[in-house]
Amino acid sequence: MNPFTFYNPTKILFGKGKISGLGCEIRPYGKKVLLVYGGGSVKRSGLYDQVMEQLNSMEAQVIELPGIEPNPRISSVREGVRLCREHGIEFILAVGGGSVVDASKGIAAGARYEGDPWDFYSNQTPIHSALPLGAVLTLAATGTEMNGNSVVSNWEEKLKLSFGSIHVYPRFSVLDPTYTFSVPRDQTVNGIVDMMAHVFEQYFSLTADTPLQERLCESILQTVVETGEGALADPQDYNARANLMWCGTMALNGGLISVGMANDWASHGIEHEVSAIYDIPHGAGLAILFPNWMKYVYDARPDRFAQFATRVWGIPADGKTAEELALAGIEATRAYFNRIGAPSTLGHYGIGGENLERMAELAVRYGPIGSFKPLHKEDVLEILKLSL
Repeated sequence: MNPFTFYNPTKILFGKGKISGLGCEIRPYGKKVLLVYGGGSVKRSGLYDQVMEQLNSMEAQVIELPGIEPNPRISSVREGVRLCREHGIEFILAVGGGSVVDASKGIAAGARYEGDPWDFYSNQTPIHSALPLGAVLTLAATGTEMNGNSVVSNWEEKLKLSFGSIHVYPRFSVLDPTYTFSVPRDQTVNGIVDMMAHVFEQYFSLTADTPLQERLCESILQTVVETGEGALADPQDYNARANLMWCGTMALNGGLISVGMANDWASHGIEHEVSAIYDIPHGAGLAILFPNWMKYVYDARPDRFAQFATRVWGIPADGKTAEELALAGIEATRAYFNRIGAPSTLGHYGIGGENLERMAELAVRYGPIGSFKPLHKEDVLEILKLSL
C-alpha cells in the first residue's frame, strides 16, 4: 500500500425528508443564493417548491440559473459566474444530478477568479478559493455530491475536460432516495454503469497489499448489481434506491475506497473524447467502452481480473486458469450491462469510424493514459475500434 492523506469535509443529510434542514445548513453562509438546476423535472416533481420553501423560510435572495445540460457546458458555467458577480452571490445551491453539481463547482471556483473558468479545465490553473456550495441530489451516479471533481464540455472546441480541488467539495449534500423515484429508466441504467465504472477505475490497480481497499470496491460492485436491478424492477422501491444512491456516493468519495492505490482512469479519458464530439450520455459511453478496455488490458494483471470474476460475479474457479477466469468476468460484466439495457456499441448512437483518429489523439495529448496498462494513441484507437 502506498502512503496517503485522506480528507473529506462534506456533510451528508441522507434519507426521506432531509430537505427540511436545508435552510439551517445554508443560513451560516449568507442569504444571497444562486439556485442552479437542469430541466423541468425539478419543477414537475415538486422538489423546486420544497427547495424554495426552505429558501423563503430563511428570507434568502434567490437568483436562478436553470437549464444546465446533461453534459454541462462551459457556457453555462460562465453565465453562472456572471450572475454571482452581478448579484454578490454568497452561496450556490445545486439541485439535480451530477451535471448540475459539476457545473456549480465550476461556477463556485470561477466566481473567485478573475480569468475565464475554462482555465481550470484546459490549463489546470490552480484553484485557491471558491464560493461555498451545497447540493440536493436527484440522481445516483457520479459521486460528485461528496468529492471535489468537476467535468464540463466546451461545445465550440469539442472538448470535455475536468478538474479536482478541495475548495469545491460541497459543504453539505441532501440525499433523499425518493427524489430518484421518477428518474427515467435509461438514466438509472447510466447511473448504475457510471458508479460501477468509478469503482473499476480504482479497483484495477497494480498496487500490491491492499486487501481492505479491494474488498471495499468489491462490496460496492456487488451491492450495485443486486440493488440496481431491484431499482429498475420497481422504481419506487425505497430500499433499493437508497442503497443504490449510497453506492454512488461511496464509489467516488474523494478516493476513500482506493487510498494508497494507484488508479487508472483511462476509460473515462477515452469516453470524454467520445461524448465531447457526440454528446452521448456519459454512463452509456462507459458501458460501451469499459468491457473493451478490460479485454485489452487484462493481461497486465490477470490475477486481479480473476479475483474480480470470483468475488464479484461468483464465477467458480473449478480449475480454470487466471486468464480463463479473467475473460469470464469480463463477459459477465458485459452480460450485466446488456441485461439492464445499457448500449454495447458506439453504433448504437450512429457513431462510425470517422472521428476515431481524432478521439485517440486527443485522449493522449498529454501523454499515455492509465496506470494499469499505460495506453498510447494506437492502444486507444484499438479500444475504440473494438467498440464500434
